[in-house]
Amino acid sequence: MSRTTTSRTAFFAALAVVAGATGTAFAAAPGAAASAESVPCSVDYTVQNDWGSGFTAAVTVTNNGAAKSGWSVQWSYAGNQQITNGWNAKISQSGADVTADNESYNGSLASGGTVSFGFNGSYSGTNAVPATFTLDGVTCNVDDGGTGGDTGGSTGGDTGGSTGGDTGGSTGGSTGGDTGGSTGGDNGGGNGSRVDNPYVGAKVYVNPEWSANAAAEPGGSRIADEPTAVWLDRIAAIQGVNGGMSLRDHLDEALAQKGSGELTIQLVIYDLPGRDCAALASNGELGPDDLDRYKSEYIDPIADILSDPAYAGLRIATVIEPDSLPNLVTNAGGTNTTTDNCVTMKSNGNYEKGVSYALDKLGAIPNVYNYIDAGHHGWLGWDSNFDPSVQEFAKVATTNGASVDDVAGFIVNTANYSPVKEPYFSIGDSVNGQTVRQSKWVDWNQYVDEQSFAQALRSSLVSAGFNSGLGMLIDTSRDGWGGSARPTGPGPTTSVDDYVDGSRIDRRIHAGNWCNQSGAGLGERPTAAPAAGIDAYVWVKPPGESDGSSSAIANDEGKGFDRMCDPTYGGNSRNGNNPTGALPDAPVAGHWFSAQFQQLMQNAYPPLP
Repeated sequence: MSRTTTSRTAFFAALAVVAGATGTAFAAAPGAAASAESVPCSVDYTVQNDWGSGFTAAVTVTNNGAAKSGWSVQWSYAGNQQITNGWNAKISQSGADVTADNESYNGSLASGGTVSFGFNGSYSGTNAVPATFTLDGVTCNVDDGGTGGDTGGSTGGDTGGSTGGDTGGSTGGSTGGDTGGSTGGDNGGGNGSRVDNPYVGAKVYVNPEWSANAAAEPGGSRIADEPTAVWLDRIAAIQGVNGGMSLRDHLDEALAQKGSGELTIQLVIYDLPGRDCAALASNGELGPDDLDRYKSEYIDPIADILSDPAYAGLRIATVIEPDSLPNLVTNAGGTNTTTDNCVTMKSNGNYEKGVSYALDKLGAIPNVYNYIDAGHHGWLGWDSNFDPSVQEFAKVATTNGASVDDVAGFIVNTANYSPVKEPYFSIGDSVNGQTVRQSKWVDWNQYVDEQSFAQALRSSLVSAGFNSGLGMLIDTSRDGWGGSARPTGPGPTTSVDDYVDGSRIDRRIHAGNWCNQSGAGLGERPTAAPAAGIDAYVWVKPPGESDGSSSAIANDEGKGFDRMCDPTYGGNSRNGNNPTGALPDAPVAGHWFSAQFQQLMQNAYPPLP
């Protein structure tokens, strides 16, 4: 199977990025031939996935004129393309003519701001990129004769773009919110040149080991060339386990996939002492007091390899210790979710010391971009958890040798199932005088999806002292929730619970359920800069790799049996004493789970061809 990525950028359609079989390409607006001031608006149209009879496209619009409270983008196709469904815009089509109008939640478009939306379409013959786009009737991507600015410059109009710290934050950068400077207006990122967003203008590494597992499944070739992260979940993984690829093998393969362009490889740093104190399925090999081993046998060897000049041309995105710091906030004392193991890790400080050490050592390498794990909205979205989490993250990033300069951003929803966006209800909705926060599902949370949570968390983190160029990642590998159970509109207004339960695309029994969830599907495909403040949608958890075993299975990886992976278990306080919703017959965490992979493809949203 082949998949191409094509794009009409703001200034040079010829600079479109094309992804071959070795990776997904992320297209972005290249260096400006004219200044942002002289181009009233720009549109980046990217075909992210094309299977010969259909395609998925992403559109990013940059407004260089006066601020708008509503917007409408129009274009015409030269072929017979037909849009079948879309998101983040109201899309209509008459013949070859397409109109995309804002949704109620994204009508505001600041001067210098950007907005992104996407859609699926079908076609036969050719799938040419539209030649002309208009924003509210004004033709975009055309110099209107104004003056000002040099190529790239501080406006963020270069290929590097901004991380999404400002109003823009999506493909092509923005005029204002970040500091610009030496951190990255260019399309570099290797050889010591740091960029604002390592995903913009770059392929992302396809793990050959995961790709082979995916391709061996019936229908798996449709996604076998998607980029997924490499998990370094024990010391032995650095040199390779049971004949598998070592870290150097992956980096060497990344260089081969990179070719003459840019490439980002994603590594999960995951071996803290007393790892995952609240979930036995993902316990690790190191004991609670093994901080010295973590430093000398795990982080130091990884840092030595990543700092090899041979790999200076790669962009290396590291996901730092999933679940660790959030556990200290919610499960280490004073609540009904407290566990003795988490109390121990908070008391000895080894989660905080270990994460700080990893940030310091890895952040010193110029082409490494550290993203700290920040749980998900169904974990930290309550007022009582949100602010303490920000304080915890700030503490760890400024002690034990670490600095906020060691932090490129944060990641939410790692290996979880929360949707990027709930399309049919929002946190501000009310039914019969009751806010949706009063529903059993939302349970007074401040958020109902990951993107709103990530953007709010980012703002609070910047206010707490993190750099204004901070970027967020969202793991979308298993949060698509397609299939026949997916709602097609808002639920009934007979009660607030009926409304929320009928509206939510997240079909889990409870938002606290996390292990091998029945009914889940592949989510948004990996995409760079999809929304303000979001560096990328990523597949950090490789689809098809188990969260944990359904029953106890002996192993030499330090991974235990967690009843939340048992479909017969009645639950605990962390999931409101509800059934787990876990799939049966699952293997040990990280091992291939064919039944789950098939389900994820079947329920993918956007759907697979």
